[in-house]
Amino acid sequence: MLVLITMLLSIPALAGEGVVTIAVVTQERDPVKPISPLDQEIRDEGAAGARLGSTDNATTGRFTGQGFRLVERVVMKNGQPEDVIRKLVDEGIRLVVSDLDAPLLSAAASAPEAREILLLNTRAPDDSLRNESCRVNVLHTIPSRSMLADALAQYLMTKRWRRWFLVIGSTPGDKLQAEAFRRAASRFGAEVAVEKEWTFKPGHGRTDTGHVTLQTEIPAMTQAADHDVLVVVDEMNGFGEYVSYRTARPRPVVGTHGLVATGWSAVSEQWGATQLQSRFEKSYGRRMTAVDYAAWAAVRAVGEAATRARSSDPVEIMSYLRGPDFILSGFKGQGQSFRAWDGQMRQPILIAGPRLLVSVSPQAGYLHRGSELDTLGTDREESRCKF
Repeated sequence: MLVLITMLLSIPALAGEGVVTIAVVTQERDPVKPISPLDQEIRDEGAAGARLGSTDNATTGRFTGQGFRLVERVVMKNGQPEDVIRKLVDEGIRLVVSDLDAPLLSAAASAPEAREILLLNTRAPDDSLRNESCRVNVLHTIPSRSMLADALAQYLMTKRWRRWFLVIGSTPGDKLQAEAFRRAASRFGAEVAVEKEWTFKPGHGRTDTGHVTLQTEIPAMTQAADHDVLVVVDEMNGFGEYVSYRTARPRPVVGTHGLVATGWSAVSEQWGATQLQSRFEKSYGRRMTAVDYAAWAAVRAVGEAATRARSSDPVEIMSYLRGPDFILSGFKGQGQSFRAWDGQMRQPILIAGPRLLVSVSPQAGYLHRGSELDTLGTDREESRCKF
């Protein structure tokens, strides 16, 4: 951190004297086909959360005499994130919200010009970005895969659902999330009793006869030794929605579908969450996703740091964000701050069903010498991050 701040001290004056400028960098993505007729196609995920965060910053700024500005940039397909970072630096922008997948985020953070900026990761859950591939110029508001797995594991252990059946998708992210669940099982005393890779292609599950095929194939696929709970690992939403109510044994479905661990859910209404949900839906005509929330939290974190530090200087804002006094009120019941050892925002994780909030982790009884929030994800002694 000291190296980063020392480099920033030599930066020329930024654009917009007295105004805190934040850039949100997204990437061009193919639209995701809805699984259910109740699903909406989302084209502004992440960006919408950042815009609401900027609106909230401006509201606070009217009382503190500070100005806030949000600019948006897109990395096109086959584009280079390094080029976008270079242009932002040329414009005098040093605070950047990254709505990029892990490879593009790594490329952006490794650009020579990126030494002069702070990136706030709101999309990539990869544990490697918090460990061996960590960067001093990156903070993370999106929970890591290990945080999500640990949060769900704690809840399952409170229910004494110790024997897990993992059904794992074929994508690289699915493999990483499955590894996080294995780690969580070992960490909290559960057992992965069975593992299977999902190989069936659901195809047209919503066609006239699709349900007949699913009703035949899924029970056959889920025949396994006895288990307490079936853990679906399907980050790309390719098959997980089809599993509930079709399994060979009458067991709860959890993981990426069914009962899920998430940084944010549309069903959350406690701790003032209803007002955040309603403001988002009124502005953007849809419900707030976990990625939207992470982007909102990133922009609000910058705004909160600027307010508390009473400064529009990016160097002072960055220092305050990483300091012991920073706390973000994130509508989840506890203050949220950044871990010194890997830049991850410590935060409660919601355990949510399709229609109602079920619980919040960390669960009661999981103690920590510092913060119970640090029972989720990589703790200081486990960290492989070397800034």
